[in-house]
Amino acid sequence: MIEDMIKMTKAGIVCKVSDKIVNLDPKSATPNSVNFVSHAHWDHLPSYDTGLVLTSMETKEIASLRGRKISNYVEHHDDFRLYDSGHILGARAALFHDIFYTGDICTRDRGFLKGATIPKCHTLITECTFGKPEFVFPKIDEIVKKVNELISELYHKGKPVILMGYQLGKAQTISNLFGHWEPLYYHDSVKEMNLLHNRLGMSLKEAMGHSEAESKNLLDKKPWIMVCPLMSENNPFIKQMKSKYDAITIGFSGWAKSNVPFGRKSDYTFPLSDHCDYPELLELVKKTGAQKIYTIHGFVDEFASDLVKLGYDAQPLVENTLDEFL
Repeated sequence: MIEDMIKMTKAGIVCKVSDKIVNLDPKSATPNSVNFVSHAHWDHLPSYDTGLVLTSMETKEIASLRGRKISNYVEHHDDFRLYDSGHILGARAALFHDIFYTGDICTRDRGFLKGATIPKCHTLITECTFGKPEFVFPKIDEIVKKVNELISELYHKGKPVILMGYQLGKAQTISNLFGHWEPLYYHDSVKEMNLLHNRLGMSLKEAMGHSEAESKNLLDKKPWIMVCPLMSENNPFIKQMKSKYDAITIGFSGWAKSNVPFGRKSDYTFPLSDHCDYPELLELVKKTGAQKIYTIHGFVDEFASDLVKLGYDAQPLVENTLDEFL
C-alpha cells in the first residue's frame, strides 16, 4: 500500500515508490534519490545538496540569496507534476505516484500571489499550521481596508509607521498591498529580497533602504512608511525607531488572534497569513478526494482527529528511521 511507503525521519519525509526514494523537504539532499524542495524558507531548505534537487528556479535563486546554494537542480521530472502552492514566490506542491505533498500551502489570493491549485490524489500529505477551528482569517480586502484606515489616522498625527512581516513572503505581500503610501522605505534586508523578486518578474515598488534613508536624514521628515522583517518590541532596531522617531509598529501574522505570539509584540497586529486557515484546510482535503491523509507541521494531532470525525482515514505522520526502508 502507498501509505506504508511514507515515513517521517530525522532527515525529513521519505517516500519509497516503485523502488525509488523520494525525499520531501529533506534536511540534506541525498544521492540516488529525488529531493523535492518546496520553497525557500529556512526550515524547508537542505543544508547540503549532494543529490538531485527538484525545485523551482525562483526557490533556487532565493535560496542562493540566503546563502544556501542549490547546484544540482531541475525544475521538471517525469515522475512529478508541480503545482504553485500559493505560499511564497516559487513555492511548489508536488504530485507523484498519486501522492500529493502540499509543502506550505495557501489557497487564497494575496496581492501578487495566487492561491494554490489542488489536484486529485490517493494519498495526501498536508501541512496544518493553522489546523484548529479557532483559526479563521478575514478576507484580504477587509484587512487592507482596516490597515489603510489605521495608517491614515497615524499619518494625520504625524506618526511614522513600520509594517512588519517575515522577510521572505509576508514582507513582499505587505510591500505590494501598501506600496502606494509615500514616502516608502524598506529595511535593508527587505529591500534586498524585494529587488530579487523584481528581477524574478514581480512588480514591487522600488524604495530606499533604511540605512541610506537615515544617512540622508530622511527619517526625520515624518510621517513615513517602512516595511521591515517581523521583530520583537525588544529588538534594538525597533527600539531605536520608536525612541528616535516615535514610530508605530503594525505586525502581520496568522497568529494575531491566538495565544502563541512567539515573543513578538506590535502596537497593532492583523491576521494575515501565507498558510491556509482551518476552513481552507478542510476544503483542500475535500478537493483532493484523498483516501489516506497524513498531517504534518502544526496541529497535526488535532487536525487529524477532526478529519477522522468527518469520516476520513487520517493520522499524523510521526518520526521513524530510514532503516525501516532498507
